[in-house]
Amino acid sequence: MQFRTEIEESTYPFRINQKDKVLSIGSCFANRIGQYFTENKMNCLSNPYGVIYNPISVFRLLSQSLTEQPILPNYLTERDGRWYHYDFHSMYSNEQKDLLSEELNLVHKDVRGFIRKADYLIITLGTAFVHRIRSSQHIVANCHKKPSNIFERDLLTQKEIGIRFRQFYENLKMVNPKIKIIFTVSPVRHIKDTLQGNNLSKSLLRLACHYFCIDFKDVYYFPAYEILMDDLRDYRYYETDMIHVNEAGQNYVIEHFRKSAFSENLNTFIDQWQQVRNQLRHKPFNAESENHQLFLKKLLLKLEDMDGSIDLQKEKELVKAQLL
Repeated sequence: MQFRTEIEESTYPFRINQKDKVLSIGSCFANRIGQYFTENKMNCLSNPYGVIYNPISVFRLLSQSLTEQPILPNYLTERDGRWYHYDFHSMYSNEQKDLLSEELNLVHKDVRGFIRKADYLIITLGTAFVHRIRSSQHIVANCHKKPSNIFERDLLTQKEIGIRFRQFYENLKMVNPKIKIIFTVSPVRHIKDTLQGNNLSKSLLRLACHYFCIDFKDVYYFPAYEILMDDLRDYRYYETDMIHVNEAGQNYVIEHFRKSAFSENLNTFIDQWQQVRNQLRHKPFNAESENHQLFLKKLLLKLEDMDGSIDLQKEKELVKAQLL
């Protein structure tokens, strides 16, 4: 007897390879995906704008990077002696307004250089609820703890999401025709919107992704949300806050992504590399013992055998420093 319903494996007309360039952007779930690529020696730029939850802010920021548009100075805001920008996460702040502007324009420049040569863009959408500045109706990515009366809360429409994505997509394909876009909907629940509101929000995002895949070339969907909601269906896969996905849940989702989207060569490399990473983290009882020194020499040989395809200079130097 089966006690759970397992989700079917997704199929795609592509396979992600070791040397592909990947940009991961969106909610905090995008951080984990980006981290996984980086841990496995892939060329990945992860959430360069900081965590961004709503689709309008994601598409706007990417479009500004692509079109070399400077940041919008009207949306710089000050709080407790530091400056922030409504379009960016609060990880970006500065005591000087001009210095923050320079830093954010450099972020756009870095993203522009990366995305023009990227092979894949992974966008993880978090919520369809947004906050608009009352005076301008500008949708913000982050309220930066400013007074609530400055904003009005709103629920995006399918039409608004679709128009903004089309504008971004056309800009993207003009500068990088080969790039493929993979959408996911974050399984992290936004209970501040109430559970009913969270479900409404996620359904709007899921419907948007559905039509993106139908209406646009090279746009695909990976069911991270469905894996947590309909496959695992268990609070064991959430942190104690019952909102964020824990390590076990994240790993389960990533394993599905590997099977669906990674090439055989990349999966083989990751399996080998994870063994080496575990050995690199090994803490010996006696670093000068004969057994540990032999272990280090064998590990160095493994690293040298793998060094042809990726840069392992840092890891090799770490092992050499422990040899007597």
